[in-house]
Amino acid sequence: MSFRSPGAGRAVRLPRRPRLLIPVLIAVVAIVVLLLVFAGIYTDYLWYDSVHFSSVFSTMLLTQVLLFVVGAALMLAIVGGNMVLAHRTRPMFGPGMFGAPQGADRYRVALDPHRRLVFLVGMGVLALFTGSSTAGQWKTWLLFANATPFGQKDAQFGLDLSFFMFTYPFLRMLLNFLFTAVILSIIAATAVHYLYGGFRISSPGGVHATRAARVHLSVLLGVFVLLKGAAYFLDRYSLVFSDRGKVFGASYTDVHAVLPAKGILAAISIICALIFFAGVIRPGGMWPGAAFGLLVLSAVLIGTVYPSLVEQFQVRPNQQSKEQAYIQRNIDATRKAYGVDTAKVTEYSAKTDTDASVLQTEASAIPGMRLLDPSLLSPTFQQKQQVRGYYQFPEQLDIDRYTVDGKLRDTVVAVREIGLPPEGQRNWINSHLVYTHGFGFAAAPGNKVDSSGLPVFSEKDIPPVGDLGDYEPRVYFGEHSPDYSIVGGPKSAKPIELDYPQQGQQGDDRQNTTGQVNNTYEGKGGVSVGNFFRRLLYAVKYGETNLLLNSNINSESRILYNREPVERIQQVAPFLTLDRDPYPSVVDGRIVWIVDAYTTSDSYPYSERKSLESLTTDVQSSRLGVPQVPRDEINYIRNSVKATVDAYDGTVTLYAWDEKDPVLQTWRKAFGGVVKPASEISPDLRNHLRYPADLFKAQREILTSYHVTDANAFFGAQDFWKVPEDPATQKSKQPPYYVTMKMPGSDTERFSLTTTFVPNQRQNMAAFMAVDATAATPNPRLEILQLPSTTPVQGPPQAQNLFESNPTVSERLNLLRGTAGATDVLYGNLLTLPFGGGLLYVEPVYIQPRAESSGKYPTLRKVLVLFGEKVGFGDNLSEALQQVFGGTVATPPEQTPDQQPNQPPDQVAQPPANSSALASALDRAERAFQDSQKALSDTPPDWKAYGDAQNALKKALDDLAKLKVATPSSTATPAPSGSAAPSASASPSGGPSAAAPTPAPSG
Repeated sequence: MSFRSPGAGRAVRLPRRPRLLIPVLIAVVAIVVLLLVFAGIYTDYLWYDSVHFSSVFSTMLLTQVLLFVVGAALMLAIVGGNMVLAHRTRPMFGPGMFGAPQGADRYRVALDPHRRLVFLVGMGVLALFTGSSTAGQWKTWLLFANATPFGQKDAQFGLDLSFFMFTYPFLRMLLNFLFTAVILSIIAATAVHYLYGGFRISSPGGVHATRAARVHLSVLLGVFVLLKGAAYFLDRYSLVFSDRGKVFGASYTDVHAVLPAKGILAAISIICALIFFAGVIRPGGMWPGAAFGLLVLSAVLIGTVYPSLVEQFQVRPNQQSKEQAYIQRNIDATRKAYGVDTAKVTEYSAKTDTDASVLQTEASAIPGMRLLDPSLLSPTFQQKQQVRGYYQFPEQLDIDRYTVDGKLRDTVVAVREIGLPPEGQRNWINSHLVYTHGFGFAAAPGNKVDSSGLPVFSEKDIPPVGDLGDYEPRVYFGEHSPDYSIVGGPKSAKPIELDYPQQGQQGDDRQNTTGQVNNTYEGKGGVSVGNFFRRLLYAVKYGETNLLLNSNINSESRILYNREPVERIQQVAPFLTLDRDPYPSVVDGRIVWIVDAYTTSDSYPYSERKSLESLTTDVQSSRLGVPQVPRDEINYIRNSVKATVDAYDGTVTLYAWDEKDPVLQTWRKAFGGVVKPASEISPDLRNHLRYPADLFKAQREILTSYHVTDANAFFGAQDFWKVPEDPATQKSKQPPYYVTMKMPGSDTERFSLTTTFVPNQRQNMAAFMAVDATAATPNPRLEILQLPSTTPVQGPPQAQNLFESNPTVSERLNLLRGTAGATDVLYGNLLTLPFGGGLLYVEPVYIQPRAESSGKYPTLRKVLVLFGEKVGFGDNLSEALQQVFGGTVATPPEQTPDQQPNQPPDQVAQPPANSSALASALDRAERAFQDSQKALSDTPPDWKAYGDAQNALKKALDDLAKLKVATPSSTATPAPSGSAAPSASASPSGGPSAAAPTPAPSG
């Protein structure tokens, strides 16, 4: 490159360095990009190897590479071959042979010297996009290549369902690829022919084309029309996914109009293709034009107009009778695809009143009802079991089962995970080398609280103490673990990982002067970063130079990342859809995360497609911290896999739960040995497996309409249900609840997952559904108690309204809130139980200071019970049941004498009323209540003063109770509202217990 300097007649050549700068910059950028790509791929391999799932990585990588290469090669061969053919058949003449030079001549002159470079660059870009798109279809290919028959045939074509689930999506993908290749070939060949004179556009002569260009384009158009014919033929099978009719799947119009139309159009397409091929030997544009017109006209008349006429004049006037058979197909397929076809429906009269002695007997047999609400108790766990500010519990706690006092009980559980380092100590070393793991497990029986309304922890503190025995308490892999941590080191090295806080102890070699016990990770989790090369790769991956420079990283160090349970399982099993709520359990001496995994599809013939997101969303969904994999429409789901993640070493294990599922069998063929058989599930782990909540939510949504199995009744949609709104918040659907209960006709209680239904236009109860949640079998039977449409039994919203509108309950709740509204009243989960031939509602009531404070948390204070129209409002479940049913509910033998429940209303002594004593008691109650609210509003709350005020309040209210004359009524007089919530635990006979209230503990 040169230029002439001013005033001089000679050229000045630029220095060599600037001319080399651009190639050097390009080379540097290429090296950086390649390093980033290599670092990403190789560290992914190291991670898969560390969890012993390298076969998944290699299978995915090789499949994607193969599809990339094949897809790119085919596209280049088709498109590039047609471009080369068009160039080689160009006419041998110069510009202007057809007249005056045109624009194409100028373009050709400019492009021709660089045609090879342009061609190579264009083909490279095309190969990159095509290969990437094809590689992204690796799941479709693996399903096709490993297809497993269902052993069931579809209702229309008589083909095995595997054709629609595995083969049809691949054929559609292949056809789309060929369509794209032919269309791009037509565009590219047309451009080359035009540039090199294969045809010219002139006026008034029109288009002038050489024979080679005409033949070439005629063949390409003929191939395109042939592909269109193949698409019409394949479209016949897509009718099982039609949404034209009343329901999903082929409708009357589809079967009697669209199906034959597709066959006719396929035949016409073959005829039109032959006409285009005829252009090879017959010049002129008349025949191709006629073929194109015939194709368009037939597509409009046969493919669109004819089906519309059939729909308008045959189906709509008689839609119910015409669509009946196809609605029935949809009902049968949908129920089977969502696993609700075996649901047992029982007519349930739902009495609102019955013999008092029968009710008292059944009330005494109620098991220890879970009153603790896992969606409300996170702040309580945080305040009572956080220990230090850098630990945290999840916003949504979980329900599991543990043996407490020799009895299996519903238990609220949570893992104490590591959070952010203390304020002012947040640096790279603390965040990634010191604060590396959580510590311990917290558990509380769901039916037991202390005198202050707080959970009675059966597993607590650091180091952990309780009923769960010895286990590894360290949590390196959890829902809130840091994005990555560097752990491990030689035994001789000084530990730097914070293990747990503790006062100094003599003889502890891990103890430093600050009262902090340190630890060095000894597990097998993570990837070794003991050499410089791996440290360099991870420094590139995370953009962090400290990974290279920090002296604490040594030959024994390991890097932990991808630490969230859902994330780890999704990485090793990308073919599964995961439940959004992993839950922790202590199993075989380890804390493990248990995650339910599903095989899903949107290709089950005739089954209704629904968004999995909408199927599983309820009022609690937004509280779950781990986002689910991308949601889309499904019409088939099975809980095929139970997955676990070890909280200490991150080991991921997949167990085949529904081994008969053809979709799972197909994936097991593709990824051999990845999913272990169900027989390898240990007895201890099996005891903690449960029926998954997301599957239950999806099934209940389907059953809101598909409990109707008769096509004519389904068409009318008069008996459809809906999931009621959450009564406490009225923001979204009420979530299903895990609870131990007994179904009518059963002799024993069992751990169940339950939900309710209300009619579409009303709020009274329509049905109650439960399933055995103990995971004894892969597909337990759903049980539905269907109430008569005229039932007077209240649904959950109506039950909540009865609670809040009851004068006595309202008065007591207002007392709890205080005159200045200093306390919030929080309603817990509204549980529904089949009871005494009717339905019993149980709802715990919590209080929490309204003042903004980091130390506030809810405490259980009251229990609401409803049966028919009778409302009970007691300090505990025992009191509330007595108020509704009378008599004496059995007291568990483990209660101490001072824990006996209050005397029921019909046994209270009836002294003469004394107006002055009544006024005095009211004044004392008001003063005590105001004192308690003032103590709560202090920052921090003055718990000692609060306890004293509560004692005074209880004494005043007890005096009031003695002054009242107990009279039976439909709404029983509740126990004094100011008393603290006593313990409620289960006895061998199932009766709840009560403890005398005492002041809340200070601090």
